[in-house]
Amino acid sequence: MRAESRRRVVAGLLMFGAGFASADPPPPEIASAFTPRPTAGGRHFMAVTANPHATVAAVAVLRDGGSAVDAAIAAQMVLGVVEPQSSGIGGGGLMLHFDARRQRLDAWDGRETAPRAAVDGPFRNAVGAPLAFRDAVRDPRAVGAPGLVAMLALAHRSAGRLPWARLFAPAIHLAEAGFPVSPRLHALLAWEGGFADPAAQALFFDAAGQPWPVGHALRNPALADSLRRIAAQGPEALRRGVLADAMIDALRAGLPADQAEALGLLGHGDLLAYAPQRRVALCRPFRGYRVCGFPPPSSGATTVLAMLGIWHALPGRVAPDSAGFVHRFAEVGRLAYADRAACVGDPAFHAVPVSALLDPRYLARRAALVGEDAGPRRTSGLDCAAEADEAERPSTSHLSIVDGAGNAVALTSSIEDAFGNRRMAGGFLLNNQLTDFSTGGANRIAPGKRPRSAMAPTLVFDRRGALYAVLGSPGGSQIPNFVVQALLGLIEGGMTPAEIVAQPRFGNRNGATEVERGRLPPASIAALQARGHLVRQVEMTSGVALVVRGGGRWIGAADPRREGQAAGE
Repeated sequence: MRAESRRRVVAGLLMFGAGFASADPPPPEIASAFTPRPTAGGRHFMAVTANPHATVAAVAVLRDGGSAVDAAIAAQMVLGVVEPQSSGIGGGGLMLHFDARRQRLDAWDGRETAPRAAVDGPFRNAVGAPLAFRDAVRDPRAVGAPGLVAMLALAHRSAGRLPWARLFAPAIHLAEAGFPVSPRLHALLAWEGGFADPAAQALFFDAAGQPWPVGHALRNPALADSLRRIAAQGPEALRRGVLADAMIDALRAGLPADQAEALGLLGHGDLLAYAPQRRVALCRPFRGYRVCGFPPPSSGATTVLAMLGIWHALPGRVAPDSAGFVHRFAEVGRLAYADRAACVGDPAFHAVPVSALLDPRYLARRAALVGEDAGPRRTSGLDCAAEADEAERPSTSHLSIVDGAGNAVALTSSIEDAFGNRRMAGGFLLNNQLTDFSTGGANRIAPGKRPRSAMAPTLVFDRRGALYAVLGSPGGSQIPNFVVQALLGLIEGGMTPAEIVAQPRFGNRNGATEVERGRLPPASIAALQARGHLVRQVEMTSGVALVVRGGGRWIGAADPRREGQAAGE
């Protein structure tokens, strides 16, 4: 798509919301289609991923006696091939794992880290002006040390059953033999328009500069070779040797070593120093269930659990299909997101007041601020650092898996923006996760620090302590809103899995009240405006992957906004 054509598309999208507040520009993972997908049932296992190829790979592993962790690794490697805009071995991820036999819940942290030479403050150009976000994501300073593979390897040593190398076979086959370009990948490539990186341009566009059409067999032999190296060597393949050199060369090409250090670019020492973490999951009760999520440096669980706690403290109930429900939901989000912005960061660098954030008495005081009309922009009620700007983007993937032994995985992974940093090494795209840092406060950049994330892989346990649901979503900083909406539909709303993943999206991130473009009735929008809400109709490209237990079996559902698929036996 040529630049002028893209400008016309943007203009048309912005005009759509005439009469309301100006619509946000389309997110990096633009909306491609809304296609309801069938739910799946299974008495033994269930897998829901963001792409049918990945679901097929997960099911094959589960049939062979693999664990939920094994299936998640196989599916994730496939996602890096067929959904390269969202995640891959050049990025990171956060994974919850439930061991049914030991009744143990682990939070595996593969979040990227800032280089040891990282420079405080926003990225600046040659004359000292801060870069626009579009330029910042493409800047070599935006790339952090990738952690996804190292985290998955650590989890596999703890909970894997099948050999590590076996789990890479489906992805290697697809990268080598090719896979049909999907409508979503084609749409995202058309929106991108082209890459400055020659390898990325040659892979995704034809000689005339047009994105490969839907159905084109896309082959990536360089990625197949990289996956073979990782299958044989494990995460060490990304720490040193050919792939490590390729990543560093992609960032530092033509720069003297001292200049690269001065810019704060990723170096070989950062790859060698990277270490995944095994953390303790964060759990709180809600309506008789136990909801568990990922602790800091993710703000996913603190925000989700705070929203549920404030919601629980509100008096009475409102109909879930009413403007009153949207109003309450937006006001609850406004409060929880204020605390998120002020208080949450990497716990290795900043003491995160988790207990205070989730104290029922504090949440009750926050709930008392919710009135019948829209409130102002909120500040934290705790003594945290000053709120600061950030720009976490919705280019992410999520998968939810339960194996035959009742073990479960919720894995959210990302390279941050759509197509990440737009630089390619070894057939995979590098991340731009350092743009997730804020300009100050708890999430300010520092050497070796993990940027705050909104990723919210979530597990729910019933009143008997049995696993009830596995879920999560892509969506950048909108993720907690997507997950809380799903949880309310699941626990309070009596909704079916298909209804939960397809319901209209809305929320508030302590600013405008965002509603999914074209999904709420005009009367509801008018009612929100009458309450004082600044309403923005925007694309909300959630990708909820839900597994829930019901009627003696597992039921899986994939969000119709993306290309996911559920399958079980």
